Amino acid sequence: MAFVTCLKAGLLTTVQDLGRQQYQYYGISVSGAMDRLSFRIANLLVGNPENFAAIEVAMMGPLLQFHQEGVIAITGADITPKINAINIPMWKAISIHDGDRLSFGRLENGCYAYIAFAGGVQVPEVMGSKSTFIRGHYGGQFGRALRKGDHIQIGDPLLHLNKVSGRSIPGKSIPSYQESKEIRFVWGPHDHYFTDEAKETFCSVSYKISNQSDRMGYRLSGKALSHKNNAQILSDYIAPGAIQVPGNGQPIVLMADCQMSGGYTKIGMVIGVDIPVFAQKKPGDRLRFIPVSIEAAQKEWISQEKWLSILAYNNHI
Repeated sequence: MAFVTCLKAGLLTTVQDLGRQQYQYYGISVSGAMDRLSFRIANLLVGNPENFAAIEVAMMGPLLQFHQEGVIAITGADITPKINAINIPMWKAISIHDGDRLSFGRLENGCYAYIAFAGGVQVPEVMGSKSTFIRGHYGGQFGRALRKGDHIQIGDPLLHLNKVSGRSIPGKSIPSYQESKEIRFVWGPHDHYFTDEAKETFCSVSYKISNQSDRMGYRLSGKALSHKNNAQILSDYIAPGAIQVPGNGQPIVLMADCQMSGGYTKIGMVIGVDIPVFAQKKPGDRLRFIPVSIEAAQKEWISQEKWLSILAYNNHI
């Protein structure tokens, strides 16, 4: 089994997969990749199943050294990746060799990048997932972010490396995080708790991502949204993408590490295909919310999954 050494940790570098979906009714956070689309594509490019564990990088990347030949793919935010100080392309499967060093430079766009390895990251599963949940101190690399000196084990590739190296996706299919400033959502389940003026405001003004944002939730700042009475409800189920509005009227969009229940009204839900786009926003970025129907959201999801299934088929022939 190959391994990679972490020489520098970066800002927040963790092991993630697609999370703990089956334990939500026990109150267990889903966790997993913030940008699930980029994560899934990275795995497909290196010949892995979509859920194989990979490394998630937040804004400032680590310095990693490889100790065996392999293939990697880097997707998501552009943090100018380099092998041995030479720029390498993203969204493409790249061959690496014993002794190579992967580093990162300036953040050009986005917030979260993904490093997938042919064979996947090998750490113990906790409740059916290898994802790191830092607040709970479990999953990933000892329940924490990577540190200098960590050795990350990599599994055996499922396909021959020569067959995997060089794979890429068409340029037109690569998400653009610079242009996407509109986030689509569906109303409810508590939109009737808000005044008509508040709902009109939510769809007509821009909001800024606050510095008080993390993997649990993105706090937004902008024009406050008024409730008809108060912001509190009996605690009920919540999920990543839910748009909570507490008493101060400033929305909070819940993300991968969010709790499974909460007592604040939810004005809407970011649609599934736009959660990865929203996750790539960073503090200081501004955006607007656009309402769509449930049927439109479902149509977008079906289109995305159809495209991914074609990519998966083509990459496993």
